[in-house]
Amino acid sequence: MSTRWGLTIPLAGMALPEQREIISELPALGYTDAWSAETNGADAFTPLALASQWAACSAPAATPQPSRELRLGTAIVPVYTRGPALLAQQAATMAELTPGRFVLGIGTSSPAIVERWNGVPFVEPYKKVRDTLRFLQRALAGEKVSDEALGVKGFKLDLVPEIPPKIVLAALRPGMLRLAAREADGAITNWLAPHDVRKVRGELGAEKELIARVFVCPTENVDEARQLGRWLIAAYMTVPVYAAFHEWLGRGDALKPMNEAWAAGDRKGALEAIPDEVVDDLIVHGSPAACRTRIREYQENGLDTPVLMVLPGGGLTMPDAVRALAPTAG
Repeated sequence: MSTRWGLTIPLAGMALPEQREIISELPALGYTDAWSAETNGADAFTPLALASQWAACSAPAATPQPSRELRLGTAIVPVYTRGPALLAQQAATMAELTPGRFVLGIGTSSPAIVERWNGVPFVEPYKKVRDTLRFLQRALAGEKVSDEALGVKGFKLDLVPEIPPKIVLAALRPGMLRLAAREADGAITNWLAPHDVRKVRGELGAEKELIARVFVCPTENVDEARQLGRWLIAAYMTVPVYAAFHEWLGRGDALKPMNEAWAAGDRKGALEAIPDEVVDDLIVHGSPAACRTRIREYQENGLDTPVLMVLPGGGLTMPDAVRALAPTAG
């Protein structure tokens, strides 16, 4: 598999229309992928649709065609917050807009997003992802699909993409990783150190693509990076699914004081309880050159596609940080 270098869009701290210039530069900078996220900001599909037009063939004409257009993916859209038919329609639309270059990443998301923000019961997550995956594979191939478990009766796409998109699963632990290995085109994971990749890859196997979002703060101010990293780690690692993930990865004891303080309502104490070693494991920071070296460590340990989540730092504007972290920058 060719070396890939992805970026999370939209970029933080910038209005979406203001991002056209930097997104149009991505292919020339050496970025191969742009992946969206969906929590409480932009939806997952609109930024990708814009990127498909903004970055279309923007690299120099001498560049080989496969690297002149970005691969675009969702990382991820929840399987609960859209009906199966609507999810198939959105995937088909993106697949038609970007033939052979769209990847649909789906997953459970979290109880906070699904239940608290969308009012949808978060029940049987493994089955929901499995059944939605199977439905989408059939629907995007043009079949008429009924699925009792999903409540779907006789759905058939009018817009069947000529090249069905690949489908990858958000997967943090063995059960979902093995489902991705058996039935999907790959897995997306999150919040890893480079050495953690080997354990995840061991469950997924060698054949399927492994994608991971990597949090990157391009600053040589260690205190600045660690302060930001602690806020992010506390926000994520106190969510049960991430707590269980890092228990599996071997960080349970290191994160236990944080989780206990957080559960007691002591937010300041929770932040202070996060060891520097954990922050340095999970947040890539340093000069842009040092960050690029660290990202390549993920690839050396078996990650196919790092997807940079660029964090503010080092006095760089977000576009300049993206340029400085590009694979062609060093």
